[in-house]
Amino acid sequence: MLAEQFSLKNKVAIVTGGGKGIGKAIGLVFAEAGANVVFAARTEADLNAAVSAAKKFGVDAIGVPCDVLIDDQLQHLVDATIAHFGRIDILVNNAGGTMPKPMEKISASSFRRAMDFNVTSAFLLSQYALPHLRASKGSIINIASAAGRLVQPLFTSYGTVKAALIHMTKMMAAELAPDVRVNVISPGSIMTEALETFIDEANREKMRQLRPLQQLGKPNDIAMAALYLASPAARWVTGKDLQVDG
Repeated sequence: MLAEQFSLKNKVAIVTGGGKGIGKAIGLVFAEAGANVVFAARTEADLNAAVSAAKKFGVDAIGVPCDVLIDDQLQHLVDATIAHFGRIDILVNNAGGTMPKPMEKISASSFRRAMDFNVTSAFLLSQYALPHLRASKGSIINIASAAGRLVQPLFTSYGTVKAALIHMTKMMAAELAPDVRVNVISPGSIMTEALETFIDEANREKMRQLRPLQQLGKPNDIAMAALYLASPAARWVTGKDLQVDG
């Protein structure tokens, strides 16, 4: 019975930003739990690698090239999923991000792009997938950031858009209940491939010391949280911000 509560057997999941890092980790954990996975990302080589790894768990998986800033590609992602699998049970809006920058150096266009990349894209993809999620009594998981609740210099743009994503999650959850559950995960500092290129060991140690658990997170830490929220174990959980931050 316990294994069944965390099983995603025969479910179909879409994961944006699925080619690397947190998105890829989520897709692979879902595949190991029995889900068929649609990986969406811009780089075809990354998609091929993710799909190949997922299929080793005995499930079906496809990669759909997608730039989440292009509305037509979001619609195509939904259409391609339905064409191949015939249903959508789980949507993970993981694609997003923007670099820290002093407020006076943030241009209007870059601020708008950050909002579109992190918030508008998640809204639109959820909207396009909604009829299928309603049909399957499915689940949406948005990936935000601890920056959405912390107050710190250089994060005016990033923190603002992630705070917007967190609140949008709660509004969506209220509106889409009882048919579709909507939750958000707010990761702390996760040592992804991207972060590794920017931070040397001395700074990693400083970051570790700032956390009660004295270690940085790994993509799988977020993937395990996503598995819980997507699974039957979380059937009574919606509108929540799951803070996975050490």
